[in-house]
Formats: sequence, C-alpha cells, structure tokens
Amino acid sequence: MAEAGPTASARTDWRREEIAALFDLPFTELVFRAAETHRAFHDAGAVQLSTLLSVKTGGCPEDCGYCSQSASATSGVKATRLMDVQAVLQSAACARDAGSSRFCMGAAWRNPKDRDMPAIIEMVKGVRAMGMETCMTLGMLTADQARMLADAGLDYYNHNIDTSPERYGDVITTRTFEDRLQTLDHVRDAGMNVCCGGIVGMGETREDRVGFIHALATLPRHPESVPVNALVPVKGTVLGDMLADTPLARIDEIEFVRTVAVARITMPESMVRLSAGRESMSDAGQALCFLAGANSIFTGDRLLTAPNAGDDADGALFARLGLRPMVLDDVREAAE
Repeated sequence: MAEAGPTASARTDWRREEIAALFDLPFTELVFRAAETHRAFHDAGAVQLSTLLSVKTGGCPEDCGYCSQSASATSGVKATRLMDVQAVLQSAACARDAGSSRFCMGAAWRNPKDRDMPAIIEMVKGVRAMGMETCMTLGMLTADQARMLADAGLDYYNHNIDTSPERYGDVITTRTFEDRLQTLDHVRDAGMNVCCGGIVGMGETREDRVGFIHALATLPRHPESVPVNALVPVKGTVLGDMLADTPLARIDEIEFVRTVAVARITMPESMVRLSAGRESMSDAGQALCFLAGANSIFTGDRLLTAPNAGDDADGALFARLGLRPMVLDDVREAAE
C-alpha cells in the first residue's frame, strides 16, 4: 500500500471566515496565491491521470439527489451484478497502457456485503500487481471491511462528503453527514489514504461552498486526494429534474476555479482532481483550474455513468498547455 503523504502536518484549524475571505479575493489574486502554493508543494507541469470503472452499476438504495444510480431515480440506468474479476483487470490493463497511474473502481452500494469482499480483494491485488495505484468507492465501510481492504493493499478509499454539513440533508436523506465521517475514520484507522471531495453546482450558495471546503480542510488529516465535481444534471434524478433547465445547472466556470483555488490553498499537499463535469468545461476553464492548483484528472470517455472528455481530447489539451502525465514513480515520491 502506498505510504500516506505528509498531510498530517498541514494546517487543520482553518476558520470559516478565513475561507470565506479567500473566496472573496479578486480572482487574479486568488489564483496567483493558489499557484504559488501549488508550486511550493507540487510539480506544476505534471498532472496525474486516473481511470474510473463502475464495477457494479445501479440499484443503489441511497437517495442521493444527484445520482443516476439510485434505485429511486428514473434515469434509465439498469442495475447490474458485480463485474467478473478478470474483466475488471482487463480494463485496468487498458487504462495502464493508455497512461493512467491510478485505477479507481466504484460500486453502487450503500455498503459492500461480506459475500462480495473476496472478489473485491482479488480486484485490488490484481490491479496492484500491474504496478498501478488502486482506489475504490463502495459506500460505507465497517472497521473490519476497511482492514480487509488495507491488508489487500488498497492505496486509496474514496468516500465524498458531497457538500457542506448544513446542506447535506437537502441532498441525501438515507444516511447522515456523520455516517460519512465514520467511514473516513475507519479508512484512516486501517492505514489507507483518503480520497474525499464533493460536488458543486447543485444549487448551493457560496456559503455552502465555504462550508464544504471548511469541512475537508479541518479534518484531523487532510484527504490525500480531493475530487472537485461539477454537477452533471441527469433527468430522472431529483437535482437533474430540478436544475437541468435552469442556469443553476452549471456552476459558473470562474466560481468553479475559485473553489479549486481555495481547496489548493487550504489543503496544499493534497492532490486536487477535476472530476465530473469537466467534459462541459472550456479548455480555458480547465487551464485556469490547472493554474489554480488542480493536478489530477479522470481520463476516458465515462465516469461511472456520466460522460467524460476522452483520452484524445485530454491529450490535445495537454499538448496545448505543455502539461505532461504524472508517472507512478512521481506519485509515490510525492507521497513519501
């Protein structure tokens, strides 16, 4: 398993007023400060490429208002069984050959059943044997399940807080914000790295975005990876139906860049990943995100069930910006 980075020493006592003041800075000043912070802790010319695969799609009993995989959604996503281990490993090999250094596997569960753990463990071991970093998102974990994943060598476990504590109940009712934090505690206690971020553009206010960053930046230890998603409104979901035909459906790109910049300043050693919603961003908007400290993206044509920019588009953008993919040795060196 990859060693956790030095984020235990990063500042975790941020006050909401301080984070709000960062959001309120003139845009160019905020991006400048974020770029300075980024260069102090990371190689500004390298971006980690990760690939995300849905190993079990649809039928989730949670009622997350943004998710097309919820059993309560009418999005048309059909429930599937857990993928065969060898099929997952074949996808991982293709991702590695395309330049990805991290392979992320997601299952639409409230929590994994113990009967599913042997196959999950084999997936982790098989991907690690290819020399890639491994990440999984399977819903809530018990302490025993977290230890099993850690013993198998899982590098990262993803469990997003989604939004601010105050807005959380407006988005999800089937589990609490505290439930999320409990799983993060189990992941930490087992010795794994944490991947934790959320979604903006769900009709929230800037104060909610302040609260979202504050919740992450004041965790006892910052997440080693912080995905920042922009809502992809899907018809048949609560938020998709509510926002698809309104201006709130897409967060303003400048405000999105502000969110990335504040995440970089408050969590300087974390990997900040542009995740869902990137396919609708302009090249200039993505360039500003990289300038503001984003240094990780998902590659490929899909993110679980949402569309993504695709490898060809990413390669062309990297060439235009003079960016290069981060190789696994760079990732591990940064974590030591």
